[in-house]
Amino acid sequence: MSVTVRISPETRETVQRIARESNESMQSVIAKAVEEYKRYLLIERTNEAFAALRLQPKQWAEELEERHLWNATLNDDLEEED
Repeated sequence: MSVTVRISPETRETVQRIARESNESMQSVIAKAVEEYKRYLLIERTNEAFAALRLQPKQWAEELEERHLWNATLNDDLEEED
C-alpha cells in the first residue's frame, strides 16, 4: 500500500540528502525517523509521569521502595544459564 503525504520542499531535500548519505531509500529514512520520534515521545511522557508522581510524596515513597526491592535482586549471585 502506498500513501501520499505532503511535506515541505526543505524536508524533502533533507530526507533525500540523508538517504543519499546513508545509502538508504527515502522511505527507510522516513520510517526510521518516525520510529525514533515515537520513542522520543514515549520517553517524554514517561518523564512527565514521573515528574507528576514526584509531586505526590506518598506515592513517590512507594515508588522508591519498590525500586529498592528490585535493586536487591541485582545482587542475588544467580547466573543466567544459556
